[in-house]
Amino acid sequence: MATPRIVTVTGAAGNIGYALLFRIASGQLFGPDVPVKLNLLEIPQAVKAAEGTAMELDDCAFPTLAGVEIFDDASKAFQGTNVAYLVGAMPRRAGMERADLLEANAGIFGPQGKAINDGAAEDVRVLVVGNPANTNATIAQNAAPDVPASRFTAMMRLDHNRAVAQLAHKTGAANADIKDVVVWGNHSADQYPDVSFAKVAGKPATELVDEEWLSSYYRPTVAKRGAAIIEARGASSAASAANAAIDHM
Repeated sequence: MATPRIVTVTGAAGNIGYALLFRIASGQLFGPDVPVKLNLLEIPQAVKAAEGTAMELDDCAFPTLAGVEIFDDASKAFQGTNVAYLVGAMPRRAGMERADLLEANAGIFGPQGKAINDGAAEDVRVLVVGNPANTNATIAQNAAPDVPASRFTAMMRLDHNRAVAQLAHKTGAANADIKDVVVWGNHSADQYPDVSFAKVAGKPATELVDEEWLSSYYRPTVAKRGAAIIEARGASSAASAANAAIDHM
């Protein structure tokens, strides 16, 4: 069997981490012939929950899962890491100023970036999922001067997938027939889903949809989809975010 790839997931006991880990362990990240070792990084008070997730991973008996370890120390969790999913972040709470949120996340992503710099594998790839993703990715990357900046990315794939799905619904096409959709900006309500270059089963999307639909429905629906999901299910996107993280990497 090949040498296992080491994947570190932070915030592993959270909803996105939970949805993501089983996808990785089952071979959906590297394929059915590449073994994977999972490193689960959590804050001390969430380690017990991560242990429960590790039990479930064991119980799945995935052929591609070579092992699971749980950490509450970033300097150990990123040793030899080939792929890092930085999912855990400080959410903005009532009464918290934006500066407070940035300071709190700097205390999370700075040390994680340093741990990646000091201990990760030479080929490490880092995807920041925890919001504000762009800012957090910058913090982590700045703390890892020995890792090429191009190895750090912030997740926009969920917005891209949402844009594809809405265009497919409108045109009656399959998701697989939608190509070259672009989402400009960042993961926020002021992003700009763009179909100027998009193709639907080989046809320009601009020939199939009009500007009125794009401006009144498409762009706001994609940009505010996360809020709509929270309103509908009482919780933020988890499975779709995990799926996007797999797609992105």
